[in-house]
Amino acid sequence: MKLLKKATYAMVFAVIVASTFQCASHKEIATTTFEEQTPFKVKPVYFQEWYAGIKVGGTGINIYVPVVNKTNNVQLDSIYFRNLKGKLIEKGGRYSALLKNKAGDYTFKISESAVEYPFTLLNNECAISYIENGETKYLKISKTSELAGIYYENGPPSIYTTRSSTVIATLDDEHAD
Repeated sequence: MKLLKKATYAMVFAVIVASTFQCASHKEIATTTFEEQTPFKVKPVYFQEWYAGIKVGGTGINIYVPVVNKTNNVQLDSIYFRNLKGKLIEKGGRYSALLKNKAGDYTFKISESAVEYPFTLLNNECAISYIENGETKYLKISKTSELAGIYYENGPPSIYTTRSSTVIATLDDEHAD
């Protein structure tokens, strides 16, 4: 009987110690709040999945964010969509990002959420981070539209095309006598 009593005390003590340490090491998870009002307007966001034709090409998403009435004190930064994050690049009043899927599959599969991924979003939702007067803020877009997927035979696409140079190389005859 004394052995049973000692075992019970030991188990109760172990449970109390374990729960104390667990509570002490519990970290508060920061929740990200989304802005209700923004100093710009986002027109309907749309995306297109892509598939590369070479093994190392993989899959990904091109996502497009048309923005109007954006003031100079606001800078759009990144987009979060389907557990992927990409840098938003502005071109002609429309922002876009190339989100490369980490898996090297030939078919598009939604990536697992990384530990540091800050949002829990549905498959048709995205979040946009923007900087206003030096402060990072977030906007949640609840509906995105999907365009038909596209196949790139020669590898992943580059939606960030740079303008080609219009200067033609010449051979100057400055040193001719």
